[in-house]
Amino acid sequence: MFVELHILQNFAPSNLNRDDTNAPKDCEFGGFRRARISSQCLKRSIRSEFSRSELIPAENLAKRTRKLVDELTTQLVTEARPEAQVRAIVEFAVNGSGLATKEGRTEYLLFLSTESIRRFAELISQHWDELAAVAGDGSEPADPKAKKEKKKAKAEAPESLRTALRTLLDGTRAADLALFGRMLADLPSDNVTAASQVAHAISTNKVEMEFDFFTAVDDLQATGETGAGMMGTVEFNSSCFYRYLNVDVGQLTTNLGDDAELATQTVAAFIRAAVLAVPTGKQNSMAAQNPPSFVMAVVRSNGLWSLANAFVKPVWPKKDEDLVSASIGRLDAYWQQLADNYGAGAVQAKAVMTMHDDALTNLSGVRVTGNADRSALDAVVATVLTALGSGGQS
Repeated sequence: MFVELHILQNFAPSNLNRDDTNAPKDCEFGGFRRARISSQCLKRSIRSEFSRSELIPAENLAKRTRKLVDELTTQLVTEARPEAQVRAIVEFAVNGSGLATKEGRTEYLLFLSTESIRRFAELISQHWDELAAVAGDGSEPADPKAKKEKKKAKAEAPESLRTALRTLLDGTRAADLALFGRMLADLPSDNVTAASQVAHAISTNKVEMEFDFFTAVDDLQATGETGAGMMGTVEFNSSCFYRYLNVDVGQLTTNLGDDAELATQTVAAFIRAAVLAVPTGKQNSMAAQNPPSFVMAVVRSNGLWSLANAFVKPVWPKKDEDLVSASIGRLDAYWQQLADNYGAGAVQAKAVMTMHDDALTNLSGVRVTGNADRSALDAVVATVLTALGSGGQS
C-alpha cells in the first residue's frame, strides 16, 4: 500500500530555499521559469517538524552527523575516564564498526538512530577493559617499534567484538531514517532503502525573480553624517507551489523491523509534518508563514501519480479568480483526466482538505472539514489510517 500527498501552498514574498548565489532556487518546467523548493530542503523541514511538534518520540528519530566521536565521548566521559582515553577508545570502536574516521570525524555524514547511538555507548562501556587493552589511553608511544605493535594490536581486535560494534548501524527504531533512507558507500549491506519519495516543489505559476534593495543605518553614526552603514539586494519571489510526496507503507514497515504500530505512527506523523513544515530560509526577513491551501491524501495499492503535469501550462488567474483557486481547479480537472484514462481501481481511499471548496468539481465528494472535536487535518489522517488498517476501502 502507498500513501500519496498532493499539496498546494501559496507563499508570500520569500526566499525559502537559496542556491549558491543566495537567489531563490528555480527551474524550467513546461517551457517556463518556475520557482522551486528542493526535495532536500523539504525533507529537512519535515524532519525538524517531527521534533518541533513532538510528532515522534526523540528515541525514534535519527541524527545526521560527522561528529559521532564527539557525541559518544560526551556520553562516556566520567571522573574515572579521562577524555583523552575515552576519545581514543571511542575512535577505535567506531573504526571497528566499519566506519573510518579522520581527525575525530567520520569521512561523510552518517544517518544514525538516536537509540543505536545510545546502545553503542552502552556497548563500549560493557567492553571497556577489552577495548582499552587494544586502543590504549590516547597517547602515542615514542618508540617506532611500540607504535607498530600498537597498530597490530588494534588490527587483531576480536572479531566477536567487531561484530557486536555493528549495532551502531541498526536503524530499525528510527522513523525518519526508515522514511528517507541511508546510503553508506563503504558498507552497502547496511544501506536503508528509503520508504518515501519527495519531489521538488515547483510553482504552478510562471515566476520572475524580484529584488529588494535594502539599506541599514549605523546607530552610532555622528549627527549630521549621511550615508548608509550597509546596503545590498536580496532576491525573492511569491509563488503557489505544487508539492508531491509518497510513502511505501510496506517498505516503511520492513525498515522499522516489521513494527506495524511504529509504522502506523510514522505514517500519521509524516502526513502532519509534510503539511505543517515550512522551510526556514530568510524567514526572519520575510515571515512567509503560509500553511497549505489544499491537501489531498490518497491511499492506493499501486500506480503512483504525480499531478505536476496539471501545471505544464502555467496557471494565470482569470478576472475575479485568484491563483490558488485556479491552481486547485487545474489539479481537480487533471486528477479526473488521469482517472478517466488509466482508471482509479488502485485507489483505496482519498481525502481533501481545502479553504477553497468552490474550486472543486470532481473531488468535492471526498472533502473533509473540521469541527470542535477535530481539525480537517485530523480527518485526513484518520481517513488514511482507516484505509490502511482495513486493507483499503473504496
